Amino acid sequence: MSEGSEKQAWGPLWVMRPGGKPPAGGYSMPSVLWSSPALRWYVGGGISLTWMISSGTEIVHTAGSTASAVLGLVVLAVYAVAFLVATPVNWILPRRRRAIPILAVFALSFALWPWLGLGLCGLWTYVGVIIATAVLPWRVTWTSIFSLALLALVFDVVDSGWDADVLWVPAIIASISLMMAAFMRSLDSLSRMRMAQREVERLAAERERGRVARDIHDILGHSLTVITVKTELARRLVDADPERAKAELAEVEALSRGALADVRATVAGFRGVSVSGELAAARIALAAADISLDAPATTDAVTPEHRELAGWVVREGVTNVVRHARATRCRIRLEPGRVAVEDDGVGAASTGSGTGLAGLRERVDAAGGRMSVGRSELGGFRLEVTL
Repeated sequence: MSEGSEKQAWGPLWVMRPGGKPPAGGYSMPSVLWSSPALRWYVGGGISLTWMISSGTEIVHTAGSTASAVLGLVVLAVYAVAFLVATPVNWILPRRRRAIPILAVFALSFALWPWLGLGLCGLWTYVGVIIATAVLPWRVTWTSIFSLALLALVFDVVDSGWDADVLWVPAIIASISLMMAAFMRSLDSLSRMRMAQREVERLAAERERGRVARDIHDILGHSLTVITVKTELARRLVDADPERAKAELAEVEALSRGALADVRATVAGFRGVSVSGELAAARIALAAADISLDAPATTDAVTPEHRELAGWVVREGVTNVVRHARATRCRIRLEPGRVAVEDDGVGAASTGSGTGLAGLRERVDAAGGRMSVGRSELGGFRLEVTL
């Protein structure tokens, strides 16, 4: 993973509230220190600084003068600020560099040696917490925490000798740090789940937009093609056969109303397609275009679970015949596990690259079928779907 992608994958997203987002372009070093996640961290981390009261009291007691005591308290305050700042800094660092703030705070603790001596190891709980909030690889995390606790045990034994009390500080370092590490990993997992959920929602929205666009194309492509053919026929008949022209225009009106209803239903997600309805519509469309139809009288050969997909095949196939083929004959075959639409036209749609055919291929693939296009036995274009 590159440094840029690692920053994006990590960042301060795990401390964001649901729906929260980092600024566009991410956080810079100054801005992350004043970000809302950092301010929330300062509240929690600031409460934990009460543990330093005992260290501050010891500094005052061991200092030889007021100036020494003030200096010691200033160093302790700097250590406290470094602890608070280290975690937000780690949010924008790649994983391999997160040891730098940890080691810096650990090294800074030795600045308190003149006042605390070996007892400074009591402040290493804060170092353990920084290790935990860095969310390093789990093996690195627990190894670092236990090593820190073991080093604190050595300091306590050298300082006070061996007794049961020397186990308190190492136990506190290990327990608090490991609990914090587990908590941070829970937050990290929750953040990644939220990110994954957002991605799923985005993909679902894209898929739904694609479905609506595909359905609207299929509906309007078929309906407008028939409307165009019937309108041209009515225009030619308006003088020669006014009554038939009126009948054709009435069918155009019915088709346009039906198309509008289909579009509305498609947007709402409730439109259904059946092979029986599409075969009936195909007879009307092909007759209006003066194309003879060879098709079965019933759709009983198509199994119930494939009737909707077969309807889409018939719709797309007939639309291509009327719109592109310049054919005089169309043949539709409905068989168990197979639907085919053929014509004797010029085969202009044989490339199979149209939007309608692409959408149909998606439907067929989703249903586990196989779609093929090519030249038909009639000499024109063949659309065949095996279910």
